[in-house]
Amino acid sequence: MFYSDQKNIKKHKYQDFLKVVGGLSNLFSDSNIPYLYYRIAEKIFCRAFDAEDLSRSDVSADAKKDLLGIGLKTFLQGNDKTFQKVAEFNADRKLYANLSYEDLIINISELRNNRIDFTEKLHGLNNSMYHCVVRDNGIFRIFEEKMDRIDISNIKNIKLNKSSIVFDDNIHEYSFLLSKSTLTKRFKTKKFVFEFDVEILKDPLLDLQKCLYEEKILISKTTKIEQTIFLPLYGRQQTVFPKSGLNQWNAKGRDRHHDEVYIPVPIIIHKQFPHFFPDRDTPFILKFPDGEEVTAKICQENGKALMTQSNRKLGKLILRDGLKLKIGELATYDKLQLLGIDSVRIDKINKNKYEINFAKNGAYEEFIERNTQYT
Repeated sequence: MFYSDQKNIKKHKYQDFLKVVGGLSNLFSDSNIPYLYYRIAEKIFCRAFDAEDLSRSDVSADAKKDLLGIGLKTFLQGNDKTFQKVAEFNADRKLYANLSYEDLIINISELRNNRIDFTEKLHGLNNSMYHCVVRDNGIFRIFEEKMDRIDISNIKNIKLNKSSIVFDDNIHEYSFLLSKSTLTKRFKTKKFVFEFDVEILKDPLLDLQKCLYEEKILISKTTKIEQTIFLPLYGRQQTVFPKSGLNQWNAKGRDRHHDEVYIPVPIIIHKQFPHFFPDRDTPFILKFPDGEEVTAKICQENGKALMTQSNRKLGKLILRDGLKLKIGELATYDKLQLLGIDSVRIDKINKNKYEINFAKNGAYEEFIERNTQYT
């Protein structure tokens, strides 16, 4: 699906990187099974295959290569049919907390499918898949499969256990962990696309010391981010007002395009991070997840709005691709909750360039609580 179609030079680089990290396993355990931390696996994949790293975004894919979204996982081989986490819905708990367990599963399945749809629209993807590094004694195995939506019309065998609800859809088996609000999927890993041996170093600290002195440490080149903030896609009291923000297209006055929106910039952001954005009405470059760069600026009284030059790019992504609203249909906070995304993350690259990514429900409130003392 992916690995087999890559050039040999990239596959060899990927294997070498994995062997290097797997070889250091004795730093973490005494097992004969090589250790691979999932964040390192994501970095290695993106470095080896020149893929875009999406792991900092709250989307269903960890990487993007051309028009393909890729969920990256690493886990023990075990019995070849292990359950692994594919989505977390802790921030959406209030949407399903009082539902029957049958209705809860339908709701979770809809949320899961919506997230995959939104990720593909947001990043301009045609398809999504899983790429897994499966670990066994002295070996790494590569397993791949499609990232299927849950076939809601065929959900069956819903069973409530002590701490989970299990079900299937004639394609995959799933388990929803109630205490963690986490959806897991059974990965049946009996057919691998490739495998290779991993030599675990007996004394990795000594080998690392030698590499340090010989200046052979591999250093990844990543985009340096000066600062990051989060902004809400809603206004005061968790309300999307009918004539502003995501519903700016509905405001009175001049004729407006049906995709005209802006992202609210609360006064607390300007007070706590006064030098994050340029001055009001000063243009800067804003890069979207699909790679497109547009001109944007802080506008309106008290700098309360982040707007792009035409405002239509934001509107299409949020209103049409994300919320799937019809022209003339109002955006609401409840509809954002169903999408699982009610905030955006803004990364400042330099004073003239910024990047925007969408963030999970509650991300803005968590950011404010974590980084400010403003009341």
